[in-house]
Amino acid sequence: MLTRIDHVGIACFDLDATADMYRRVHGFEVAHEEVNEEQGVREAMLRVNGTDDGHATYLQLLEPVREDSPVARFLARHGEGVHHIAFGTGDVAGAAAEIGAKGVRVLDEAPRPGSMGSSITFLHPKDCGGVLTELVQAAGGSGGAHREAGTAE
Repeated sequence: MLTRIDHVGIACFDLDATADMYRRVHGFEVAHEEVNEEQGVREAMLRVNGTDDGHATYLQLLEPVREDSPVARFLARHGEGVHHIAFGTGDVAGAAAEIGAKGVRVLDEAPRPGSMGSSITFLHPKDCGGVLTELVQAAGGSGGAHREAGTAE
């Protein structure tokens, strides 16, 4: 059902400065950047590694673009740091239904658009050991995780 760790989301006040720190210290480069108006964030995906099948693991930097966004509220309460963990799946709706049947609250009624054309849903942190958990299905529905930029499905 869950195939791998897709990414770790990190809330930050200044995406450019945080991305630069990860580039200088760890050598991670921004593989993709976008603004998600629905979620009220500017985000950057920093590629950590890749596999032979073209899947990569990322750090996702999240900077709020409006004060009422969930990430802005998180930053106000907790400051910068780990916001969520995301697991890849080949079927986000099916995985959410299976996990929901085990008593875990699924926060989205249906999968919604995520980074890089993916479909996502979130699980309630109180049902997941205090960790906001995201389920991610890659664009095109195959593979169960984000794929490296320029890699065919």
